[in-house]
Amino acid sequence: MNATRKVTLSSALIVLVCFFLPWIQVSCGASKDSASGLNLLSEGRPLLWFIPVLMVLTVGGVFIRSWRGKLDFGALLAFFAGLISSSLMYRERLRALDNEVLVDVRTTSWFWLGFVGSIVLTVAAAIQFLRSPKQTLK
Repeated sequence: MNATRKVTLSSALIVLVCFFLPWIQVSCGASKDSASGLNLLSEGRPLLWFIPVLMVLTVGGVFIRSWRGKLDFGALLAFFAGLISSSLMYRERLRALDNEVLVDVRTTSWFWLGFVGSIVLTVAAAIQFLRSPKQTLK
């Protein structure tokens, strides 16, 4: 397994794990609460299902080799998975910070680790896809 495949796999696993860890922390006086991606999903944000589903597909796609020198579909899937995940995570960050007027809302380091992981996944998959052998035209 080459270096970009290892980075792609590692990034997808980091994003998948961070989805279940606290993303947002809310505090008001002595009271504190936090919400993970899974909590936000259960609060009526169905698009967040794309993050764990795409990461699982990406992990599976990393192990799929390109067929007879054709396009690397695993790298292409990983690229779009990272792109969609990072945009959904950034959107949730903006949505959480919009509610900051009444209480103190912060994104956690787990959120940032998952967000950076999805960006690294996107870049590594793009590099892997561009380096993969393309189908030759006859």
